[in-house]
Amino acid sequence: MYKTLWWRTFRYVELEIETKEEPLVINDFYSIYTGYPFIEKASFECNDSVMTDIWNVSWRTQRLCTFETFMDCPYYEQLQYIGDARIQAFTSTYMSGDSRLVRNAIATLNDSRLPCGLTQSRYPSNQPQVIPPFTLVWNTMVYDYWMLNGDPEFVRSMIPGMMSGLNWFESRMDKNGMLGKMEYWNFVDWADFKGWNCGIPPLQNDGNSAILSLQYVYTLQITAKLFNDFGMKEEASRYMSLAERIKTAVYEKCWDQSKGLIADTPEKTIFSQHANALAILTNTIPLKSQKIVASNILINKDIAECTLYFRFYLTEAIEKAGLSNQYPDMLDPWKKMLGYGLTTFAEVLDPTRSDCHAWSASPVYFYLSLICGIKPGEPGFKTVKIEPNLGRLNWVEGFMPHPLGTIKVSLKKEDQNRLSGVVTLPGTLNGTFVWNGIKLPLKSGINKIIITN
Repeated sequence: MYKTLWWRTFRYVELEIETKEEPLVINDFYSIYTGYPFIEKASFECNDSVMTDIWNVSWRTQRLCTFETFMDCPYYEQLQYIGDARIQAFTSTYMSGDSRLVRNAIATLNDSRLPCGLTQSRYPSNQPQVIPPFTLVWNTMVYDYWMLNGDPEFVRSMIPGMMSGLNWFESRMDKNGMLGKMEYWNFVDWADFKGWNCGIPPLQNDGNSAILSLQYVYTLQITAKLFNDFGMKEEASRYMSLAERIKTAVYEKCWDQSKGLIADTPEKTIFSQHANALAILTNTIPLKSQKIVASNILINKDIAECTLYFRFYLTEAIEKAGLSNQYPDMLDPWKKMLGYGLTTFAEVLDPTRSDCHAWSASPVYFYLSLICGIKPGEPGFKTVKIEPNLGRLNWVEGFMPHPLGTIKVSLKKEDQNRLSGVVTLPGTLNGTFVWNGIKLPLKSGINKIIITN
């Protein structure tokens, strides 16, 4: 028996055995599996078996990237990074209904905050590291937690931290209305494209990044929603006004009419999925143009593509632009990893480096939130909004935990205009079902869905 002082992660074990006169008979060889004891209360089935494989591998990835805190990976840093943790929060809550580690992550990362207002990028850690965009992601984690769990007293206690982080960014505004030069490591994604440097997007004069500016706008808008819920109307209005000013500046300086895209900088020489996804999410791009832009960035090979991490935000943008039905066809990177023989999902597609990385487990969340369409209708998941997007799938069946029990969705698509099935809501939960612009009320218990238009 071989035991280590700390658990190890591996893909292969090589044994070299030298025998003497007697033959060797191996009766068994095994290792002991260690994974966070989440209880899998959600399920998903459809007519595409590969999507089921992605579900299983995503959930294994999530469990192996969780210990006493969320971790980015079980092999390298083994640290709770904010960028990873937001995706893990969605994944673990939707799959298990257990938000205790989410609450702990929000509080612990808030405790890492520096006097300037920024959080550390990862915490707990004995080596400080600061990624300013991850402070923005932390704000969105608080809002996500509010929508899924309520818990007003805890959320209220995070508001001072939310404001201090946003204020740091505001103090770095340039005269032209975009974010200017910022200290530390302004990591966004591991994009492999000209102008990108160690995860930092293209900059003009050490600042003026459309991506960083719009990520700030994205966070201002989300924070304003939460502040409105808590009666902080004046603060919410100020943040929305600031967001509008930055949006206007980015559109005026970075919109390239000939390409129909937002450029990464005012120089308009480099373009990315990242900038345009955020421009869609923030309505920097007018509503009437969002579907065209979204379609463009999905097929345009002359722009920087989102890696596995930032595909979370790309998927959000595709959903907002009304192209959710394309999501099953956006899973090619995960299918490739299955083809590589990976049993967990990697940090980036190739070269993988980290073969098990938390931010790549997002499909299980989108299977339930986007394909099955299950989302909270108001803070604390007091109501539910179900807006399914089956795309090329013929049928889906998804279950997910809710504080009152289990939400069940079973749907079959006859064609693009006919949908039938059953939605079951637990306890006293009620909500709304939306499909192709048609809205149906949902009551607690069994709801039969028949739509023909």
